[in-house]
Amino acid sequence: MRRDGTGGAVPSSGSGKPSEGTEGDRPHAYRPSDEERRRILDQLPVPVAYFGRDRLLALANRAAAESVARPAESLVGLLPGEVEPGLFMEGGKGLVEAIERVLRTGQGEPYETHLVMEGSEHILQAAMSPVRNAAGEVEGVSVVTLDTTDQFWARRRLALLNKASMRIGSTLDVGRTAEELAELAVEDFADFVTVDLLSEVVAGDEARSVLHRDSISFHRAAQCSVLEGCPESIVAVGETHAYDSDSVVGRTLIRGEPARMVLDEVALRRWTTIEPVRSQSMRDHKIHSVMVVPLRARGVILGTTLFCRHRTPGAFGAADLQLAAELVSRAAVCVDNARRYTRERATALALQRSLLPRRAARQRAVEVTARYLPNTDGAGIGGDWFDVVPLSGARVALVVGDVVGHGLHASATMGRLRTAVRTLADVDLAPDELLTQLDDLALTLDREQPADGPEGGQVAGATCLYAVYDPATGHCTMARAGHPEPVLTRPGGSAEQLRLPPGPPLGVGGLPFESAEFELPENSRLALYTDGLIESAGRDTGQALAELRDLLGRPAHSLDEVCDTVMETLVPEHANDDVALLLARTRRLDADHYASWDLPSDPAVVADARRRVAAQLAAWGLDDAVFTTELVVSELVTNAIRYGGDPIRLRLIRDTALICEVFDGSSTAPHLRRARMFDEGGRGLLLVASLTERWGTRYNGTGKAIWAEQPLTGVEDPGPA
Repeated sequence: MRRDGTGGAVPSSGSGKPSEGTEGDRPHAYRPSDEERRRILDQLPVPVAYFGRDRLLALANRAAAESVARPAESLVGLLPGEVEPGLFMEGGKGLVEAIERVLRTGQGEPYETHLVMEGSEHILQAAMSPVRNAAGEVEGVSVVTLDTTDQFWARRRLALLNKASMRIGSTLDVGRTAEELAELAVEDFADFVTVDLLSEVVAGDEARSVLHRDSISFHRAAQCSVLEGCPESIVAVGETHAYDSDSVVGRTLIRGEPARMVLDEVALRRWTTIEPVRSQSMRDHKIHSVMVVPLRARGVILGTTLFCRHRTPGAFGAADLQLAAELVSRAAVCVDNARRYTRERATALALQRSLLPRRAARQRAVEVTARYLPNTDGAGIGGDWFDVVPLSGARVALVVGDVVGHGLHASATMGRLRTAVRTLADVDLAPDELLTQLDDLALTLDREQPADGPEGGQVAGATCLYAVYDPATGHCTMARAGHPEPVLTRPGGSAEQLRLPPGPPLGVGGLPFESAEFELPENSRLALYTDGLIESAGRDTGQALAELRDLLGRPAHSLDEVCDTVMETLVPEHANDDVALLLARTRRLDADHYASWDLPSDPAVVADARRRVAAQLAAWGLDDAVFTTELVVSELVTNAIRYGGDPIRLRLIRDTALICEVFDGSSTAPHLRRARMFDEGGRGLLLVASLTERWGTRYNGTGKAIWAEQPLTGVEDPGPA
């Protein structure tokens, strides 16, 4: 008889076979012999080992022996580090310390180690549990080991891909996206990474097929290493290079499938045959394992990524290749998105720059300098614009505007509004009347867009400031449509913000615009700008305006210096909106360029007007223009006396052209017509139009002015804007 675990008697047959006795209705449990226990232990599919208090291996099942490829009997009596030096990290030191802790505390704990078997890495997790005797004392430690390689790689892949989703594609910049891919791979499983993109991809164009190319041209977009600074590479970041179509990388790209290789002598010899320079670089840096993964997005090859190991002893495995392929696949989509954005941005920028002034306006009323800076935060090119429009009478119009929104639509809208401003300015509309007409145009453009379309309602929201400066009188008339007010810097250095009547943004409709007139001293500086200059995240607009006034009031040698100082100080490194700045220094017409006479409403004064004009032209050295100018003055003064009214004034201006103006008190508009053979009149304006380069009519508060321009030889071309 023997005792069961509760102290009860259990019949024993002595043969180790099941007993036929029962206890109530429940049969007695079968107790295997020591030999059967050993056989059961050997047949367990997981490695099991037992270490005694002396830290020596006392028992190991068959699975444990097979995991280290040694007979079980030869393992008995060995220390953990002697079982297999490559089995446990640090030669078994970590396992010894863990066993000692379990023996000392009597508490089980987990243990993880990495094992390289047959060229592949395995991750083993061990559960260590104390083994106690009948008295409850710890006699040893049992170690049950599980191969968790698949689970490990699954967790690692998910963690890396989660990290990639947060770090790769943080900007819409192709180069930065490539850098993020390289940096992330080096942190996790590679020692050296290069990212090469097809040259057309970097430019934002569609990638061409790599098939049927003898040589594939690439742009080195990024490279990163575990070492401080990248190892010396035969290609630097930003350089262009090529892979032969028969090279390892070329064949991988043509197949479109990722590949890995161990760079033994055979592989290096093949690499040397086609690309000897790269092969020698790999030898010099002791690169022993490489993965080539094409960057493919939406079925198109964009580039290639090389993952190399030179410091990590183990070669890349199948799990590494799968992980790299998924990582590159996600990065490729981000690269393609950045490429598309680059193309759209380049198109919008080219469109916008083509719509901005390309050459300086032919005028001498103001000295002008301008700056335009597109935003850099990824929102796309906006609709900011500026313009300088020469007007009749040597006057000039200064315009700054801003279309709300970004992208091609905003640039196209800006171009339409700028063209409209030039057209309306050419008919000499007053600033408030011009903005009214521009507001109607914005409403028309808005109605042309479908309300439920992606671009519906984007036109409404443009702002504009329109100013007209007359160098003969020094008067400047301004009106604004929802735009920031300009800043005037007087010759003494005091800067002030000019207060203009408020006006609604263009496209609102139904509200009037008002003009304000100011007298600007000679050598004053007038600054017109868009809201991007003073509005940015984290900065108070009032403080920015105060800083702008301070910067404009500082002494400077040139307008360019003032513009550069303002832009460098107020515009952040990553501007979130376009910025346009137009700076104009006023000039005044002196006696060498301007003459004016008040005339009575008497036909006899026509001859006197011709004599005065002839004398003035002779004083200016323009004798060749006397005959033509006398005819023009005679016709215009006669028309003013006959059809106009007091006050009549004749003005002569020598600017980029010779300008003759006659003012009268009537608002009737003259019309050019072809006189019939027997008509006694009607040929005056036709004669003026034939003798001059251009002519026109503009209205003011007391009447109108008819003007005509003759070209002057020797006037300098202002050149590019």
